[in-house]
Amino acid sequence: MPSRPFPRILTGALLALLVLAFFPPGLRAAPPGEGLVVVGGDQSYPPYEFLDDEGRPAGFNVELTEAIARVMGMRIEIRLGAWGTMRRALQRREVDILQGMAFSEERTAEVDFSLPHAVVHQSIWNRRTAPPLTTLDDLQGREVIVMRGSIMHDFMLRSAPGSTLILTDSLAEALRLLALGRHDCALVAKLPGLYLSRKLGLSNIEPVALPLIAQDYGYAVRKGNKDLLARFDEGLTLLRETGEYSRLHRKWLGVLENQGPPWRRIARYVALVAGPLLLILGGTVGWSRTLQKEVASRTAALELEVAERRRAMEELEVRQRQLIQADKMTSLGILVSGVAHELNNPNGVIMLNIPLLQKAWRDAEPILEERYLREGDFTLGWLKYSRMRREIPLLLGETLESSHRIRRIVDDLKDFARSDDSDHSVRLELNAVVAAAVRLVEPTIRKATVAFSAVYGDNLPMVRGNPQRIEQVVVNLILNACQALTSFEEAVRIETAWDPLQGRVTLVVEDEGAGIAAEHLEHLTDPFFTTKREAGGTGLGLSVSAGIVKEHGGTLHFASTPGEGTAVTLSLPPFFEEQSA
Repeated sequence: MPSRPFPRILTGALLALLVLAFFPPGLRAAPPGEGLVVVGGDQSYPPYEFLDDEGRPAGFNVELTEAIARVMGMRIEIRLGAWGTMRRALQRREVDILQGMAFSEERTAEVDFSLPHAVVHQSIWNRRTAPPLTTLDDLQGREVIVMRGSIMHDFMLRSAPGSTLILTDSLAEALRLLALGRHDCALVAKLPGLYLSRKLGLSNIEPVALPLIAQDYGYAVRKGNKDLLARFDEGLTLLRETGEYSRLHRKWLGVLENQGPPWRRIARYVALVAGPLLLILGGTVGWSRTLQKEVASRTAALELEVAERRRAMEELEVRQRQLIQADKMTSLGILVSGVAHELNNPNGVIMLNIPLLQKAWRDAEPILEERYLREGDFTLGWLKYSRMRREIPLLLGETLESSHRIRRIVDDLKDFARSDDSDHSVRLELNAVVAAAVRLVEPTIRKATVAFSAVYGDNLPMVRGNPQRIEQVVVNLILNACQALTSFEEAVRIETAWDPLQGRVTLVVEDEGAGIAAEHLEHLTDPFFTTKREAGGTGLGLSVSAGIVKEHGGTLHFASTPGEGTAVTLSLPPFFEEQSA
């Protein structure tokens, strides 16, 4: 009998429709032997697990479970409800696993626990207007609100039989009762309590600072369901290795959980100060290089156009003075005006708060020591007290010193960028000017060499001049020395001294870099002469420096050996009191 193609086509279409009906797009068919895993949880335990405003499961536990299902190839359904209902559903086999249960030895007779994926801190909540209850002993004879079937319900039945327990079906109901002025206190985990109290606008209640107990928190299955538990443990391990667990932990628990001691917040303030500064410094360096290339281009054109040396030198002097101020204000002036105020405000807060924190620690230390002697070592800020009592004073001291250092750097930047309109009659200490210049270019020094040293001479005579102009010369000499180095191990040394034979105050800046050819030494202070033009050098730095030194009655002397390094000696006349008469 001849074949009839139409019935075959009709049969294939019907099969296709059946496949689409049972396996719609986006739903993965379970592999052979693998069925749907029903995951249960609490509908009101934020930020771990809760129903959002649209009634959908949300929270850390929910996203962690979904991530484990993805990496392990499981098909899951997440159901959230009242906690007591979910616990009974697990025992009646209506759900296969609970995604968040606090560990206790008593519960191990009922369920098997996974590796913990969080730590829950249980706290005593009080009304702000009432005397606080802070310890388990304070709860004896009190009316204590707890959620029915919760870990704290079990804990209070075992540890505080003298208390009257007021049972609720949810943590939110427990907090509302306390806020309405009913009963004495409530036992609610700190992190969920903070979320719920903020969401419900319960501003008249608060947890005590010290948690009552800390409990491991993880997945739980019916007793003996080891295979399913092993799959979730394996998935959790994979997420930890890939970093997905850390991302979810920061997203949901990083805002309120595991808040460190005040010095950690201070470190964050310092980071917030340093971040914008580094960004602005990066932009300043880029703009400075653009300006240097533009100066080099204009200079080349100018050299071709100038016919007479006298006229060229006069024009170059005018341009040099303009470029000195323009370069300073571009690279530092804009930086200081835009950032100094923003730096000083948070830095001022740090400098005011640290002494208060130091005094608070000194006041608290005898109390902590008494507890240490009475109870032995205990956890303080996630570390042992025996370690923290040594480290906290050091950390606070280092933070305060770093804050002072930030202020000194800002002051140096402001001094360096200040206008040069003042005369040259200021009495100044060369050591102080050199130290300020070193602080200003310290980041460049650290990037250039690990062998930097500075020796400051004793009892140097005063020098008459403009501190900002002399500082500009010193900065230029140090930067040139760093740029001359060919490896990180080569050294840069500076030394100040008094030369009684010559009657001069001297500064020597010496490097172990590439050195300078003998034929170039006599041209180093010529305008626009440079051996670094391909790197953006303008040839104005040493020329400007030589002019400043000459204005102050001083000299610059260069000595160099190619391949061994260069030494630059700045000498200035001293300023004695009798000279002012």
